[in-house]
Amino acid sequence: MKPVKTAVGAWLKIVLGAEIAMGPGKADLLDHIIATGSIAAAGRRMKMSYRRAWLLVDEMNHMFKSPVVTTAKGGKGGGGGAVLTPLGRDVLSRYRNMQAATEKAIAGDLKVLKNALAAKRRA
Repeated sequence: MKPVKTAVGAWLKIVLGAEIAMGPGKADLLDHIIATGSIAAAGRRMKMSYRRAWLLVDEMNHMFKSPVVTTAKGGKGGGGGAVLTPLGRDVLSRYRNMQAATEKAIAGDLKVLKNALAAKRRA
């Protein structure tokens, strides 16, 4: 997953056990699944392969007590898709809340650090 490049900022990663349970890329993938109803389409929006998107979803699904994303197989007439489970929506919502709280908590220090950057590095 390629994080969105920002001039100054922080990326919040939640580690549960030995794995990154949630980070900006996984959260964005879940947002795109909500928007598109498809793991493949969500992956395309993020410029990642279907396999990579599927592996991230599978990793999240096995990390929690129950899946965060459920899928339905397509078929000759289509009809497949993916949706976040109630747990998936809760995990995403809590991550976004933690992200916002982190940004608020570090805003003052981040401003000082940004002002301490050499002029050519500020953006």
